[in-house]
Amino acid sequence: MKGPDLIIYNGRISTLDAQRPEVSAVAISDGKVEGLGGEELIADADEHTQRIDAAGRRIIPGLNDSHIHVIRGGLNFNMELRWDGVPSLALALEMLKEQARRTPPPQWVRVIGGWTEFQFKERRMPTLEELNLAAPDTPVFVLHLYDRALVNRAALHVLGYGKDTPDPPGGVIERDRNGNPTGLLIAKPNAMLLYASLAKGPKLAFEDQMNSTRHFLRELNRLGLTSAIDAGGGFQNYPDDYRVINELADRGELPLRIAYNLFTQHPKGELADFSEWVTMTGPGQGDDFLRMNGAGEMLVFSAADFEDFLEPRPDLPSDMEGELVQVVRLLVEKRWPFRLHATYDESITRFLDVFEAVHRVVPFAGLRWFFDHAETISARNLERVAALGGGIATQNRMAFQGEYFLERYGERLTSHAPPIRSMLEMGIPVGAGTDATRVSSYNPWLSLYWMVSGRTIGGSILYPEQNRLTRMEALTLYTRGSSWFSQEEGKKGSLAPGALADLAVLSSDYFTVPEEEIKGIESVLTVVGGKVVYGGEEFGNLVPPLPVSPDWSPVDRYGGYHKVDAQADVQPLHRGHAHTSLQRGWRFPPPGCDCFVY
Repeated sequence: MKGPDLIIYNGRISTLDAQRPEVSAVAISDGKVEGLGGEELIADADEHTQRIDAAGRRIIPGLNDSHIHVIRGGLNFNMELRWDGVPSLALALEMLKEQARRTPPPQWVRVIGGWTEFQFKERRMPTLEELNLAAPDTPVFVLHLYDRALVNRAALHVLGYGKDTPDPPGGVIERDRNGNPTGLLIAKPNAMLLYASLAKGPKLAFEDQMNSTRHFLRELNRLGLTSAIDAGGGFQNYPDDYRVINELADRGELPLRIAYNLFTQHPKGELADFSEWVTMTGPGQGDDFLRMNGAGEMLVFSAADFEDFLEPRPDLPSDMEGELVQVVRLLVEKRWPFRLHATYDESITRFLDVFEAVHRVVPFAGLRWFFDHAETISARNLERVAALGGGIATQNRMAFQGEYFLERYGERLTSHAPPIRSMLEMGIPVGAGTDATRVSSYNPWLSLYWMVSGRTIGGSILYPEQNRLTRMEALTLYTRGSSWFSQEEGKKGSLAPGALADLAVLSSDYFTVPEEEIKGIESVLTVVGGKVVYGGEEFGNLVPPLPVSPDWSPVDRYGGYHKVDAQADVQPLHRGHAHTSLQRGWRFPPPGCDCFVY
């Protein structure tokens, strides 16, 4: 009898399977879990079995991000200088200065999300003067959340923004007293100006995009991710921008399982997009590594309530319902699962009115659908979601902009934004994630930390203890919970006989380390389908190194997420101390405040 392909033993394995919640060994054959137990499993090994001693480390089912822009992120990863996790603005600017020196024309230096001013010990944004000093000749584009982008003079020249450039709908180009653009681009109220400006930059060649995607996927493996649900994205066109991920899938080189949703790209042409796509593909098309998942997160542009907590809640246009009902009815008729970006309860109320109207004519009848984000959803609307059989994919966007939300909406609303505890108590399916790479960092441990601690990346307390999750609850949302959103319950999220053999061996024990150290956890060994896809520390020789292209890539110099001592990141902010006067101008602290030292 043939022995297992792989046995991992001498570990502390949290299976998330009620039948055997913790074991010390797992046997894997044909990409699936074959057996669980102790060292007696080694007796089943033969000369072909790979044996790995976990040396007492904690092992968990592979993490599954229910909302991440992984395909778009992969195409751009090698072009981007990541400030994710960088502890000081001084270091961030030094990195930018060095990268500007290394970047050849016509390429830009891009810092595209994943950071917040509150992670820096200086507690502030960079100034435009600092960007121009760091990179006087190389175009620089620094994106912060959904609210603004800072571009230097060289980038303004390349973009062609001058005194006569009009402000686009939904955005503001800040100007000096003479009417010349300063370099600050403001989302007011939506981010289209920011993303349209970013889209004007050079792209990588196809082979470099292949390398870039492989590096991004390995970076996610390094952090313990084995699956992701891709939420599409602006300027991510189907099928053109899926060539790289399809090529990797065809070669059998995907180290991460991806279920992807299709995101419309044409305002007022959304129904035409989906009407074409339902003839081209369908939910479930693909395999366990790359499969089509449905529609969204953008269904119609008139329904986009972007979360810029520096601005008042946007009022959606009156024609939203008429546009959304056509698309949702088509999707329900074609039995396409769908997801919809939804930040504010006022928007969610109107979306649910549309869904209920469609349901009365064409019953949902168990069709998978869900909202993304839902920070301010009300108890009444949670009941309506449950009645229609929907779910909610939550992300740690509040960890990156909770200070802004707290300043605008106060402690009472902040204390349950989003109301994850209420969702769980009502039996609504909930999946965890990040919304990376632009709104927040792709590091899943920041999201787990946020759910457990109730704190932002900057240390501000958002949630009282009763609205936080236990470590096991948070982990369950990031594994079994997320599997619901791609209709893969039972296959993913737990280590049980017959389940996909996806797991992560952790650098520290998630269940016992001090709370602040959760942010610093990573995987030292990641297995997908029984194959080792990432190895670090004592397992570093199990996976060959991956060269970086092009050679000027920031990834070659800085890697991805900046690894620092979790205890030394930043000092916590006081509740409610978010400095509204700095939110658009950030150069001078308010009178009497000594929080900003620089």
